Amino acid sequence: MSQYRFEWRGDFDNASVNALHAEAFGHEVLDDDWERQVREHSLGWVCAYDGEGLVGFVNVVWDGAVHAFILDTMVGARAARRGVGTRLAAAAEAEARAAGCEWLHVDFEDHLRHFYFDACGFEPTNAGLIAL
Repeated sequence: MSQYRFEWRGDFDNASVNALHAEAFGHEVLDDDWERQVREHSLGWVCAYDGEGLVGFVNVVWDGAVHAFILDTMVGARAARRGVGTRLAAAAEAEARAAGCEWLHVDFEDHLRHFYFDACGFEPTNAGLIAL
């Protein structure tokens, strides 16, 4: 695992996150302005790097008080199944706690239950959703 470096509010460029997002979520590469989005709306983010560049990213948004939310957890194929996602979530948890948050929320698709519940330590809760 020492081959990876993790940074809270780490440096990245939009092209790298857009490529990583497309790979992680299986869609075409978009031209989203991640730098502006996270700087304006997030508590922070965690970047994971290897010797070639960005291999992981998670966005930590919040309500400005006690609730933080993990969004867009992504790990590239060259770092998959090496604990990078778990360490991204752990860093997000530690930094949200350090910022005074009392809760860290996440929602996910069913195939990620094992990752979030078993590997990351989240607990099941009731939640609601309205598709817009």
